[in-house]
Amino acid sequence: MTDTTATPSIVPNIMPAAPRQDGPKLVVQIVGAVAFAHLLNDLIQAVLPAIYPMLKEKYHLSFGQIGWIALIYQFTASLLQPWVGLYTDKRPLPYLLPIGMFATLIGVGGLAMAGSYPALILAAAVIGVGSATFHPEASRVARMASGGRFGTAQSAFQVGGNTGSALGPVVASAIILPFGQTAVGWLAFAAIAAIWVLFAVTRWRIRAAGTPAVAAIASQASPHSRRDIIRALSAIGVLMFAKFIYIGAFTNYFTFYLIERFDLTARESQFYLFCFLAAVAAGTFAGGPVGDRIGRKAVIWVSFLGVAPFAMILPHANLFWTAIFAISIGLIMSSAFAALVVYAQEIVPGRVGLVSGLMFGLMFGISGIGAAALGQLADIHGIVWVYKFCAYLPLLGIATIMLPGSEKEQRTG
Repeated sequence: MTDTTATPSIVPNIMPAAPRQDGPKLVVQIVGAVAFAHLLNDLIQAVLPAIYPMLKEKYHLSFGQIGWIALIYQFTASLLQPWVGLYTDKRPLPYLLPIGMFATLIGVGGLAMAGSYPALILAAAVIGVGSATFHPEASRVARMASGGRFGTAQSAFQVGGNTGSALGPVVASAIILPFGQTAVGWLAFAAIAAIWVLFAVTRWRIRAAGTPAVAAIASQASPHSRRDIIRALSAIGVLMFAKFIYIGAFTNYFTFYLIERFDLTARESQFYLFCFLAAVAAGTFAGGPVGDRIGRKAVIWVSFLGVAPFAMILPHANLFWTAIFAISIGLIMSSAFAALVVYAQEIVPGRVGLVSGLMFGLMFGISGIGAAALGQLADIHGIVWVYKFCAYLPLLGIATIMLPGSEKEQRTG
């Protein structure tokens, strides 16, 4: 069900559209707006790993130094996100969304003008600060506008980010790699557009915060005991570790793997990275609504164990089958994220910001640590060995057995 009073325009009509008060409904305009802002935010973020080959050559960096850039950016984001979420659970700061995107804008300018390795690290850290403020608060707004269809709203929000991540390498290949580092400055237009959208979203959020529909969503209680919650969060930590270390091997090093194994150019390798990231976006989009209907736990089981055979075969495949298996891995494994986020939000009620910050923070933190560790392993053993090693990570999906079943799976949709 959708809010039939909304017009097709995403931004201009958000502000004058008063929130409906005749029961919880999926507010398509708002979910679409935060998804679009997520697209722009993650497009900017995805450009950084996409230009690693250019930075490696220009500044004569090792794989380990590339890994440190990824670690600083992702570690900054991961440390701040839970604290942002915890603070805004108690003291809402609606305008933090556009303010955080302004930090991203500053980071983009710094990355375009950086002339040394320390300057690159500083710019990456500032972009990380912008990400830390965006994700927990935007995820909160998506839940507010979900009308109870939490998986659908969360997957729509997340697929915006995945789409931006998929477009990042295309933008890097078409604009930045041919024209050099200063061309990163063109990303400022994406940051400015996101700031404009988020100002409009914030005005809706302020008006909607006190409505009965939103209050009903916020007051839902957990059916689980404290022991079940601790066990579930522990299992989610293991699953997040497996998922994002493995996905991080692709987002940070897939271009290097293709260049070394199949002798592709940096620009040719970007196409295959785009295919993988597009598959991630498609899988994320499907995972939320399916989880609303058949249950979060079922989606998590399939997304991990279903991808294991492809992960095992990929390091031994030719270029054609490498592309096929990479697309399959991205499609299947990414379906779990919305289910994991909503599952965690449901078992820890009243802490949407904290849970969202922890989940997205875990995503960035694990990815950052994994990027640095995998970079060091690649320096020692070679990038092909890294992919053979990571092939076993999806088997950690067996931790799903520790997740307690939900008494009330959301089946609206």
